[in-house]
Amino acid sequence: MARGSIPAREPVGDPFDGVVLRTGDKTGLALRPQQQAEVHYSGSMIVRYGVRFLGKLHQSIVPGLVVLDYGDMLTGEAAWDFLIKRSNLHPRAEIIGYRDDGSEDMVFLRTLDFAVAPAVLLYNDASTPSPFAQVSALIAAEDELETFPPRVREYLPRFSSAAEWQMETMND
Repeated sequence: MARGSIPAREPVGDPFDGVVLRTGDKTGLALRPQQQAEVHYSGSMIVRYGVRFLGKLHQSIVPGLVVLDYGDMLTGEAAWDFLIKRSNLHPRAEIIGYRDDGSEDMVFLRTLDFAVAPAVLLYNDASTPSPFAQVSALIAAEDELETFPPRVREYLPRFSSAAEWQMETMND
């Protein structure tokens, strides 16, 4: 890519067909409805990942464009790979994207916390800037795991059933 040419934002997103379950104030992702939880949403969605802010772990930003301090720009998988594996080498680099509330923002990497798992956010489609839910659990039996995107399996704690998830949420 030629220097000076600004690429279109391309946030990392994984398509998924399933259900969003709710128990109390907790929200989880599953393949199908479960008896112990209310269905909040069912159908196709885009799963995106928000890097959390230092000291404000309840807030995150979904990277659309990463601008390195020496002028290179990264989008999509290349940007995500850089953020997860090499962001500590470039603390002055910036992320341009949408916060978890849908507002546009540009932040320095040094204001983000890469030591905690990213927020897992759900969108109705790839063009929507605001998520309709943030999930904190994966509800899936062992034989269903391969159906979920690899990042979902990596970033969310897994429970084998809604009953197990509900028991855990009662202990929070």
